[in-house]
Amino acid sequence: MNFWELLRDKRLRRLLRLRWTGQLTDGIFQSALASFILFSPERQASALNAAIAFTVVLLPYSIIGPLIGTILDRISRQRAILFSNLVRVTTLSLISLLITQGHTGVELTIFVLVAFGVNRLILAGLSAGLPLVVESESLISANALAVTGGSIWVVLGGGIGLGLRRLLSGSASADNADAILILVAACGYLTAALLAMTLSKSEIGPRPHEIVKASFSQGFHEMQEGFKFLGAHVDAARGIIATAVHRGGLTALVLTALLLERNAFHDPADSEAGLAGLSLTLSIAAVGFGLGALTAPFGVRKFGRHRWMRLALFASALGPVFLVIDRNPITLSITAFLTALCGQNLKVTNDALVQSKISDEYRGRVFSVYDVVVNAAIIIGALSAALILPTSGDTPFVPLIVSVLYLVSAIRLLRPSIFTYKTI
Repeated sequence: MNFWELLRDKRLRRLLRLRWTGQLTDGIFQSALASFILFSPERQASALNAAIAFTVVLLPYSIIGPLIGTILDRISRQRAILFSNLVRVTTLSLISLLITQGHTGVELTIFVLVAFGVNRLILAGLSAGLPLVVESESLISANALAVTGGSIWVVLGGGIGLGLRRLLSGSASADNADAILILVAACGYLTAALLAMTLSKSEIGPRPHEIVKASFSQGFHEMQEGFKFLGAHVDAARGIIATAVHRGGLTALVLTALLLERNAFHDPADSEAGLAGLSLTLSIAAVGFGLGALTAPFGVRKFGRHRWMRLALFASALGPVFLVIDRNPITLSITAFLTALCGQNLKVTNDALVQSKISDEYRGRVFSVYDVVVNAAIIIGALSAALILPTSGDTPFVPLIVSVLYLVSAIRLLRPSIFTYKTI
């Protein structure tokens, strides 16, 4: 089934509207946070500050991930997504109020953590529910639409946020402009909550006969079961690790791009120019994501799912080489495009691989394991890059390390002798 045929499916369209509305709003919210934390004229951007921001946002979810899996396999995913969006509306309203009043300490961090934590629950729930609204043979194309389309909407949301902030900057202070943007994002999440109500209670699972009462104290035991299930599907487990490796390297490259745009390609005092430059780079990456969605189904049909993932990871090693040779806006754009293109081929193909192997009663737990592993890799990538990157971001070593990591992972982790369509 091609993309246009999938888009005519009413059930999938409802799921996509919900996901993409939330991710468009994610882009607006993240642009406001990036402006407030990393591109404010009053705050000096550094690799360590950015890495800490990644860690603060992702580490708590990685810790509570086992509980998230239990939730998604025990209660209506539609209800979990609905109430999570309402929680985001509340937390963003409070974040906006705190910024307006100048409270930017621990209390602000706590609400940001909550907002991002429930966002991961929403995305994990939508991924776990996707196989219940499309046929198994359409999973790769459906994932390409859902995941890649979502990534593009995040970037578009960031561009919308940047444009709105420029309009607001003439009549409001920088912090107040960011606070207003966050209120706009709260309205977006409210819209997502309303769209969640268009799904029936059990439409995206778990099915009524699969719901079993369980306490949160069983969360880590449940996650162990998710790991055991993956142990019986080695190709899915290796695909998850390969995707995590790619996302960790991509995070290191994003950190490099942030510092290059903020402190090397533009006057550090002109934070607006740096933010605009980063937005352009991310937009180019979004084009790569979009083309990755289009090429993944064709690549899988021609080469097979496992071989295509291996080729995508091999090809990913080429992107960072351009930044090794030289660091300028052109080489950064080429790296962003190629790494996003190849990485998205890997991601959507692996999502379909995992979904096809995991029965629904385990799917929420397995996707929570998936999220925890990827988040841990992102944190490691960010902190490792922070130890190497200078304030300017102008160094060949980070892109070189990322390129070698991708190459070695493709050779060893996804080698044909062990990464095959077999279970043990």
